[in-house]
This record gives sequence, structure tokens and C-alpha cells, in this order.
Amino acid sequence: MRRTAPAVVLLVAACGSGMGGAATTGAPATEAATEAATAATPAQVGAFPVTVEADNGAVEVESRPARIVSLSATATEMLFEIGAGPQVAAVDDRSNHPSQAPMTDLSGMTPNLEAILSYEPDLVVIAFDPGGLIAGLGAVGVPVLSFGAATTLDGALRQMEALGAAAGASERAALAVERMEAGLREAVAAVGTAGKGVTYYHEIDSTFYTADSSTFVGRIYGLFGMVNIADGADPDGAASGFPQLSGEHIVTADPDMVFLANAAYGESAETVAARPGWSAMKAVREGDIVELDSDVASRWGPRVVELAQAVAVALNERGDG
Repeated sequence: MRRTAPAVVLLVAACGSGMGGAATTGAPATEAATEAATAATPAQVGAFPVTVEADNGAVEVESRPARIVSLSATATEMLFEIGAGPQVAAVDDRSNHPSQAPMTDLSGMTPNLEAILSYEPDLVVIAFDPGGLIAGLGAVGVPVLSFGAATTLDGALRQMEALGAAAGASERAALAVERMEAGLREAVAAVGTAGKGVTYYHEIDSTFYTADSSTFVGRIYGLFGMVNIADGADPDGAASGFPQLSGEHIVTADPDMVFLANAAYGESAETVAARPGWSAMKAVREGDIVELDSDVASRWGPRVVELAQAVAVALNERGDG
């Protein structure tokens, strides 16, 4: 049977305040509300200028930014989670969460300097620089923070703290980090030892690209003691932890569970069962195929708690199909 991972069914108390807080940071209805939302106490603002460590080195932010452009869907989620949403002037075409994020047709993959500058940013956050973007923005005095995909939970949390410092929201960022850590701890505790030794296959696309345990998403499964059938498939690291397996490899490994991060693109328990040889797999026979939200499964921001919750629910329901 198809098992769709619930968005939030566990640990509402652990992470609800964080997601709820983020939801209040959108465009207020009145000018007075806008001023109230963007006002920050001295403790929240912190001291400027501030130097922030990012993938592109130490970046100085001279004053609290009022117009942030985010070209990273994960960074957008982080900014809203830490209460900096009212400072966000524009986000890229992949930043679809939260709903109040000011999405534009800006591209994070093929950024256009002139289009970015049209939003008059005083801080730009990116996950990818095809070459020349950081230098181009620097030439006109716009600081840029580059944060690529985190490979560890600690790395993701440090990115959120860095964004908090840059946006003048360090205290809110610290609270968001605490919420994430608490939510993950409770998700793992809700499972107990039920995940230990359970083998799994995490599918990114239907050509069998996956993520091994060295990646951020792989480490989330690792919190439960699960065993990744992709480990060892990228011995020299050439695939950066995202190897392409063969159908035969997966069938032979016969994982206990299959997680579909590509369910939004048409993959399901039915399509998996229809693949040659897959109907004999344990996960297919016992209905342990879990459809994940593709965005939640690919971003390393605050909704990682939702990913852990989905895994926890699936483990606790394992074998019920």
C-alpha cells in the first residue's frame, strides 16, 4: 500500500512554536504592524558591523540589513524561521516556503546581477555562484553570504546562527536552533530502538540517484540507527555522497524500507512495485514505501524536523501495510 509521510503528526509541541513563529513574519496588514514586526530590541539587533563566516570566507555586514535577497530556498526558510522575514525583499523562484516569502523569477542557479540589484539589496544570500556573482555584487558594495548544502546537522545549525548574526536576529536564531535540536531528539526518542539496523533506500529520482550516509539527509536516517544500502557505492567520493545505483543493486540489497523523495514527480508504491524484479522486495511486499515531501527531503533548514518526524512515523508503522 502507499504510505504518505504526514507533514506534522509528531512533536507538535516541540517544533510548533518555531514554525508558528515563522508564520507571523510575513507582510503585515498595516504600516503600524510593519513597523512593529521589523522593530527589534537592542539584544535582538546585536552590534554592527558584524563579521560572519560563510562558505565564501569572512563577510562584514556594516549595518542591520533592511532589504535581503535570498537566492537559496533553504536560506529563505531559515530567515523566516528566525524572524527576519520582514527584512526579506525578494527570494528566488524555488523559495516556495513559507507562503509569504516574496517569490520572484530570480534564479539561484543562473543568477542575473542586474535583476538582483533591481531589488536594491543590502545583503544577498546564495547557495551557488556560477562565477562572478559574488565579485559583481561586491563591486557595488553589496555583501554576499554563500551557504552551500550542509553535510552535517551541526553545519546546518551554524548556517542558521550565521544568518541570525547577519540579520540582527541572533537571539531568535539561537531559539530556532534549540527548537530544531529538541524536535530531532524527540523524534528519535519516539522510535526508541525500532530503527536500529533497519535497511533503507532513499530515492532522489527514478534513475536511482540516492544519498548515502555522508550526506545531510543520510545523517538524519542515521540518527535512528538505520542502515543505508548506498553506503560504499561512492568509495572515492566522486559523487559527493549522491551515487547512482542500479536497479539490480537495489533489488539485491532488498531494503526493509524505501523512501521516495520524488513522489511529487509521479513515483509511488504502485510505480515502484511495477519495476522489474521490485515486487519481490521486502519493502514492496510489506508496504513499507514512504512518500516524502521532496522539498522537506532536500533542504537542510528548519523543516528537517518534519523529515525526522516522517521517518519516525514510518518506522513506528513499519509492517502495518
